[in-house]
Order: sequence, then C-alpha cells, then structure tokens
Amino acid sequence: MTQAAVIVNAAAGQGHDGGQATALRDKFAAVGVDADVTLAGNGEEMIGVAREALEDGIGLVVAGGGDGTMNAVASVLAGSPARFGVLPLGTLNHFAKDLGIPLALDDAIATVAHGRPVAVDVGEVNGRIFLNNSSLGLYPDIVRDREKQQRRLGRGKWLAFCWASLAALHRYPFLSLRLHVHGEEHARRTPFVFIGNNAYTMQGLSIGERTRLDGGHLSLYVAQRPTRFGLARLACHALVGRLAEARDFDVLLADELTIDTRRRMVRVATDGEVTLMVPPLDYRSRPGALTVMVPS
Repeated sequence: MTQAAVIVNAAAGQGHDGGQATALRDKFAAVGVDADVTLAGNGEEMIGVAREALEDGIGLVVAGGGDGTMNAVASVLAGSPARFGVLPLGTLNHFAKDLGIPLALDDAIATVAHGRPVAVDVGEVNGRIFLNNSSLGLYPDIVRDREKQQRRLGRGKWLAFCWASLAALHRYPFLSLRLHVHGEEHARRTPFVFIGNNAYTMQGLSIGERTRLDGGHLSLYVAQRPTRFGLARLACHALVGRLAEARDFDVLLADELTIDTRRRMVRVATDGEVTLMVPPLDYRSRPGALTVMVPS
C-alpha cells in the first residue's frame, strides 16, 4: 500500500474528532493508501507534522481543510519531490476548485490515490508562499478586525466579516505605494492591492477563477484612488463580469515585482492569513514548485 501522511485541520468544516480520523483512515485504506492521520489544532502543528513526514521519506502528504490549511502544508512541500494531496474541507476551497479537485470527500480521496501528479506554481512574498493570492490594504484590515470580533464578541465568521467590512469602509485607509515591475516604477495611492498566483479571470461568469496554475507569473490588480462610490462602482463591474474594462484599475502580469512604502510595517494577507511584514515586499513566482494530485 502507498504510505501517506494526512494532516487535517481539526476545526475545518464541522470539526473533527478521533472517530472521524478513524473513518478517514478507513476510507484511504479502501483505495490502497496507508494513511497516518493527524488532527492538527493550528498552523504550527500542521507545518511540524509535514516536516516530520518529509524527514521520514513519506512521498505523499495530504492536507484536509480550507485554503489556509493548504497554504500551511504546501509551505513545507514547495520545492520538494513529495506529492501534495488535497481534501477540500473548508468554506471556499479556491485552490481545489481552480485545480478541478472534487469537493466531495470520497471523490477527493480517490483523486489522491489514483489521480495524476501535476506541477503547479506558488507565489512568494518575502519568503512566505501563497497558493491563491496575497493582498494589502482593506482586506488584511478586515481579516484582522473579523478575528478580533470572533475572539472577543463570539460572533460567527460571516457576521464578524460583515461588521469588519463595514468598519473598514468607514475608515477607508489608503496606502501610498511604489510599484517596481518590468524595470519601471509606478506611484500609486490605493485602498487595496491584490496579487494573484497566475492570472484571475476578470470577465464573464468565471470572474475570480483561474484557468491555469502553471503559467509561471503573478497577476497584479490595483485600484487607483477610488472614492467609496468608485469602489462600489468597481464592485458592480465585478458583478457583471466587466472589471477588466473599469477605468482607474491596473492589471499587470509579471514574474516578479516589488512593492515599497514609507511605512515601517505592513499587514499582508497570504491565502487569508495576515502577517506583519517589513517593506519592501518582494514578490516572485516559483514555477512548478509544488506537485499536486489532480483528477486523471
């Protein structure tokens, strides 16, 4: 049987306990995989278990959870020969959807066991990877506020997100940035910057999706000095699938880019996790750095 280390976010979905871990182990055994299942309580534990698996020579490491879980485990596997299996147990599961990995658990397990390995890119900013995207400005502020409300007020994730979004729009902070891309410098004052691992679709019904994760580049999206009304107009363009046609909205592709600011520290979101970083922020694409099991 194929050996695999399976790392599951214990808080993903409706939560997981020992009984569900046993059931998961049995499901893998049914498709010919000897799975050592770990229920991890936080990102540090996930990273530690993934490192141990690589040190033990395990060639298949599986992550079960949302995009944050995928990021934590992939941060260890990127650049290694190990294959990465995905069990999409989170809320949005952007990485799994863009790769065509089934959302149903049994089908995802079958993909891990009998799918085909493909090399996909990862993005990186100041040494921290992202599978989907990274952002500055409004979104990291919203995430930080949402997490505070969840801890202090006990609000649910989506209710806290709505209140945090309203608060961020009320403050409406701007970032003054210098973008260095393709050997040129661009000054921008903007409420948000979005950097994608490969290009995101900006038109039609597939807006916000990626058709490929192996193009070897990053995509940069910057709104230029929009008012609150202007930001609402951009949202409307997005809803009708015409964001790429919006004025005062930059869209660029690059293998690498640098974002600088006079601030000593900047909140940076990577796959929904917020970290304080010291600028300049050096972004680069790492082509083919991660080998993922996808449907045959």
